[in-house]
Amino acid sequence: QGCTQKYIVKNYFYYYLFKFSAALGEEIFYITFLPFTYWNIDHSVSRRMIIVWSIVMYIGQVSKDILKWPRPLSPPVVKLEMRTNAEYGMPSTHAMAATAISFSFFIATMNQYKYPFELGLVAAFVFSTLVCLSRLYTGMHTVLDVIGGALISAVLLVLLYPAWDTIDHLLLTSPFCPLFSIVVPLVLCYNYPKLDYYSPTRGDTTTILGAAAGAAVGFWLNNQYATSAYTGKSVQPGFHLLTSAMVFVLARFFIGILVVLLTRWVMKSVVLGVLGYQYKFPICDLEARRRLEVEVPYKFVTYSCVGFTATVIVPLLHELLGLM
Repeated sequence: QGCTQKYIVKNYFYYYLFKFSAALGEEIFYITFLPFTYWNIDHSVSRRMIIVWSIVMYIGQVSKDILKWPRPLSPPVVKLEMRTNAEYGMPSTHAMAATAISFSFFIATMNQYKYPFELGLVAAFVFSTLVCLSRLYTGMHTVLDVIGGALISAVLLVLLYPAWDTIDHLLLTSPFCPLFSIVVPLVLCYNYPKLDYYSPTRGDTTTILGAAAGAAVGFWLNNQYATSAYTGKSVQPGFHLLTSAMVFVLARFFIGILVVLLTRWVMKSVVLGVLGYQYKFPICDLEARRRLEVEVPYKFVTYSCVGFTATVIVPLLHELLGLM
């Protein structure tokens, strides 16, 4: 599964468009767009997106390993990706994430910011459609996988929307929020469906739940000890950005991403070092890192620290540097 197929690119526009679109459903997008929303747009919008994203992705990942529907056969399709080839196909979590993030962002902002309703709806539709089509183009999913993923995500959005305010209120005010936010995701990760062979789905799910857990603890702490989340909209600028404000937006983003990536690197090294010492394996041993007792704590601790850093440490640094 590690070898790649030979192919000839005949249309570079479609090739780069859909390769880029596929990246919009991967970690590089999550680790940039979700924090950007928190730092530069609105805290409440970011909280709702992270809540929906984590729930939708967990259900999608678990569904894959329960249904066990294979990915498209190659040949006839040509697979342009190999990392996710070990995963099952139905539903497409790229399609689920794209639908959840784009439409939750649209729903959360349409009543807070003044912009044409039709424009927001079209933007959400185009974003999710491009990601869905990229999964067909790259040969990673069938049409049924993509449609199933988008529909499941849409149904979950409809079911979760009436509870958004209640969940958000509990997330910010309940004294049990930090404990609940850590314990429940950890239990879900340790009790993830078992497969006969290794699949990256458990690790990816742990990454997502860990990041969401760290962010949830950060949300609670900010509301308890920093500026209240109920004082209105975020003190950061909205959509109508002037040139001077854009400088602050970019500064917040690049400084924040640098700190987040540094946190990920440091925590990954430290946690793997501790686990390697405890279980007697070298850090470079990929097989050992795939074991349940190593993969779950390593990824959960690393990414919960990333989520906490993005929601607590980075805003404090922004304030210290006068970027608020």
